[in-house]
Amino acid sequence: MPSLVARMLAVAFRVARKRPMETVEGARERIDEAKDDPEPPHWVAKRHETTRREVGGFASYTVLARDREEDPDKAVLYVHGGSYISEISPWHWVLISRMADVGCRVEVPIYGLAPQHTYREAFGFLHTVYRDLLEHVAPERTVFAGDSAGAGLALALAQTLPGEGLPQPARLILVSPWTDLTMSNPDIAEVEGRDPWLSPVGLKEAAKVWADGDDLSLPRLSPVNGVLSGLPPMDLYIGTRDVFLPDTRRLRSLVARAGGEVDLHEEEGAFHVYPLVPVPEGSRARARIIGTVQDL
Repeated sequence: MPSLVARMLAVAFRVARKRPMETVEGARERIDEAKDDPEPPHWVAKRHETTRREVGGFASYTVLARDREEDPDKAVLYVHGGSYISEISPWHWVLISRMADVGCRVEVPIYGLAPQHTYREAFGFLHTVYRDLLEHVAPERTVFAGDSAGAGLALALAQTLPGEGLPQPARLILVSPWTDLTMSNPDIAEVEGRDPWLSPVGLKEAAKVWADGDDLSLPRLSPVNGVLSGLPPMDLYIGTRDVFLPDTRRLRSLVARAGGEVDLHEEEGAFHVYPLVPVPEGSRARARIIGTVQDL
């Protein structure tokens, strides 16, 4: 059974997050809202050394522990979620901070969001960020991590690396990954009613503006349809009250069938991106994630 805190938050999420995205009109209003400032919260800048730079017109932040004796020899490229329409949030920065605390160089690319930007701009930007990161840390000591839309984008990024002549990272850590923008899996309907956070209606509208008229099944938009062989070992985190559960299970099966190493962490009763949320279930998952990057 989910914790009391998780059950209370689920009620709040259903009102504040899901309800506005349950109609096309509400979703369009949300999509067109002004974006939040992606600047790290004050406490992050105070606790860590944070550096911002421009890469092809987009920002990327580097986060390092202030008390380090030398520069880290391991790194995380973290791609934040938000349905491709919402900016990085304080919850993302908490996980990023923890990763920096255990000796990682954490690179945080702030990719352009829909409707002002589309997926076509994201890949060149992320390829450049990764190339720059490899000047500091070896690929076998690097992890791609992300949540929700960002997890899907991180997976798609890994699939495009061979075409760019770039090496694969050591591991992929994908939290509640959005891997199929078509939302066509018939099992989603069974989960949707118990998901307190996400609505397929709103997700489909966000997907349309991110794709900008292109086929939603393209691998760069829906990486579950991409090449799943030759990828690094993959950790998947998903709750059973998350509409992305069916496609995450499907991704696990397809990766295993392709001969890949994949570890699915399925939390009973947990909602979307629970490892980012201040609930007991999230704390346990964060500890596991931090242990993974610490052991690089």
